[in-house]
Amino acid sequence: MSVYIYVLDGVIIDTGQSNMRKHVIEQLRNTQPHKILLTHHHEDHSGNAFALGRLHQIEILGHSITAEKMAANRKILPYQRYIWGKSENVKVKPFGAVIESERFTLRPIHTPGHSKDHTVFLEEENGWLFAGDLYLGERIKYFRSDEKIYDQIDSLKKMRGYDFDALFCAHNPCPEKGKPRLTQKLQYLEDIVGQVQLLNKQGLSDNEIINLMDPNKDRWVKLMTMGNVSFANLLRSAMRGGAF
Repeated sequence: MSVYIYVLDGVIIDTGQSNMRKHVIEQLRNTQPHKILLTHHHEDHSGNAFALGRLHQIEILGHSITAEKMAANRKILPYQRYIWGKSENVKVKPFGAVIESERFTLRPIHTPGHSKDHTVFLEEENGWLFAGDLYLGERIKYFRSDEKIYDQIDSLKKMRGYDFDALFCAHNPCPEKGKPRLTQKLQYLEDIVGQVQLLNKQGLSDNEIINLMDPNKDRWVKLMTMGNVSFANLLRSAMRGGAF
């Protein structure tokens, strides 16, 4: 899966994975950044925050939970270290109501679900949403074991109240018609929850629901991640309760 780093008027939005550090530094060599924004703490977003912050002597901003995560010694799984590498501890300053550059204003919007600290950045005047991992795709195939489907649904509903067209996802950018794509993902997740709740009311156990709904096309992913990433995790999250 490709990882995108965005640079807007000297503001770096996410920093990519540390396993690609030399390439990231080279690609940003001719920029003159003045701050870094993190959508969340995951290694493919924060992996070069320390290196870029030190190289350019600039501050790193994020959600207060991101600041806590990036200050702590966090354990990561072998697959995460192999694919992305580890993020160094680094000081992250909690952002205010807006982040301003010379020409643009970004509004941070807390959108938990993919992670507790997940935040998107909206440039309202131009209708640009820097979405981190809020989108990924209309019909996502996998969930991490710590993702919360009901929180994601709430976050996607929240974004219906904002105007934007460009959806700058960290893995699957959509320069046009971004808002309808988020709406499609919302509908997909609500459909999943509805199916799980219906089967539960019919008396099926959690394992029976998984066996019925899981297409089981992610065996290699489950094996490689030791079960940390799978479609079944999406279903389990829907089984943990909630309402929409």
